[in-house]
Amino acid sequence: MQKFKYPLILGILLVSAVTFAITSKSSNTNIDTTTASTSEEEEGGVIYLSAQSFKEYVFDYEKNQTWKYEGKVPAILDFYADWCGPCKMLSPVLKDLQKEYDGKIQVYKIDTEKERELAATFGIRSLPTIVFVPLEGDPQAAMGFRPKADMEEMIKEILKVEK
Repeated sequence: MQKFKYPLILGILLVSAVTFAITSKSSNTNIDTTTASTSEEEEGGVIYLSAQSFKEYVFDYEKNQTWKYEGKVPAILDFYADWCGPCKMLSPVLKDLQKEYDGKIQVYKIDTEKERELAATFGIRSLPTIVFVPLEGDPQAAMGFRPKADMEEMIKEILKVEK
């Protein structure tokens, strides 16, 4: 099985996040925040995050310059869009995994259309982008649809979680 390690991409994502946070605080830009949600929604155990709740549950990229996962169990982050076909195919797989690994992992979904700033901060350019976040170590990303068997293998290898 191929390795799903992207340390260079993670480094670029973190540098981009820090740079974006610093420049957005220091520049006088007009960002429309009227559509930004400050709370999360839950559907079948899967939690839909806003930029604000992302900072609370996953990673506060405005305060931290190095990766520091805020969760208590390993996580899967799904950066998606409603118009994306592969994203729609992945959604039921993630819901099944959330149920099957109940309490052992947490699936978070981030709508890149609603949370454009968050998607830009992390350099999301391909949908879906699935980020596996272990309790210890750096997150690892996979792009595109993955079948359930592949997802289970990545949960086992990257997140170190068994059913």
